[in-house]
Amino acid sequence: MRRRLGTSLYAGLLFTVLGLVAWATGRPFVFPSLGPSAFGLAFDRRSERDRAVRVVASHLIGGVAGLAAWTAIADGAALTATPPALSPEGFRLTASAVASLVATSWAMIATGTVHPPACATTLIVSLGLLSTPTEVAIIVASVTVLVAFHAGVILLFKRLVGDTHPLYGRDEAGDADG
Repeated sequence: MRRRLGTSLYAGLLFTVLGLVAWATGRPFVFPSLGPSAFGLAFDRRSERDRAVRVVASHLIGGVAGLAAWTAIADGAALTATPPALSPEGFRLTASAVASLVATSWAMIATGTVHPPACATTLIVSLGLLSTPTEVAIIVASVTVLVAFHAGVILLFKRLVGDTHPLYGRDEAGDADG
């Protein structure tokens, strides 16, 4: 029970930080694929460097692949409403989404940076929802802030109570706290 509550509240804290940044800047520092990333970090509270790199790199790959696909295939189109059946715009958006998903999947596997929420990031971009270089940079900055804040919280918590504390997510035997 403690783990469920702790994970839920911690995921909310991680997301709150980015919500405050979005609110203060008026920029899209909050977007759908960030939720699963925040939950993943909150659920498995370890903070290894390679994990942080994997999360940031995967969203970078998704953003760049989405931007490349959208620019090449669907520039100017956006999935803000369902396009009419058999419309050229609908076809271009679908082709952009498929191309970005294939490219993102391939690149994450090839680079060893697999993080499934990045597949949602690539769709957000390739469907024209956040499809400018500035918006892709904000996506990457947002994920970087999320991971950095998480690492800081974990470091502080370890210094205060140690990494065997049940709220850290591991008991003294190293098993997950259910």
